[in-house]
Amino acid sequence: MAKLASLLRRIEAILAGTFLLLMVALIFTGGIARMLGHPLNWTIDLATCFFAWGCFLCADIAWRRDALMSINLVPNSLPPRAAQALALINHTIIAGFLGYVIYAGTLLSWTSRARSFQGIPGVSYSWVTASIVVGSALLLVTTLHRMVGLVRQEPDAARVSGSP
Repeated sequence: MAKLASLLRRIEAILAGTFLLLMVALIFTGGIARMLGHPLNWTIDLATCFFAWGCFLCADIAWRRDALMSINLVPNSLPPRAAQALALINHTIIAGFLGYVIYAGTLLSWTSRARSFQGIPGVSYSWVTASIVVGSALLLVTTLHRMVGLVRQEPDAARVSGSP
């Protein structure tokens, strides 16, 4: 199970990097083409799609590595058990929100399946809105993993963001 999780994390990182590199390449290509007098308007639209996917994947990577910005004034001033309880409450709220985003994103993807993305024929807008569902599902899995760590009081998963 650990090997599968490691493989999935690696694939996620490769995809995130690839999407962000493709986004930059498309924007650069569009700029060069515009400078040469032959604008490629679709490059910005496709780069926007890659940006959405890259953002959600990178958000999960940052959440898993505890690399998101946080303010620890309150948790650091609490006793360890109270800080742990507060972290568990925060993670429960985050998990609930992500569950709702998955539900709403699924509805959005379903209703936008017939809509073309930025007028590009054959490309459904659902490809962009699916990034919400997939990204939120990955974030939810990471959140649940952190919650299990909090309950088990594992040092890496249980520590409050930013605390040693």
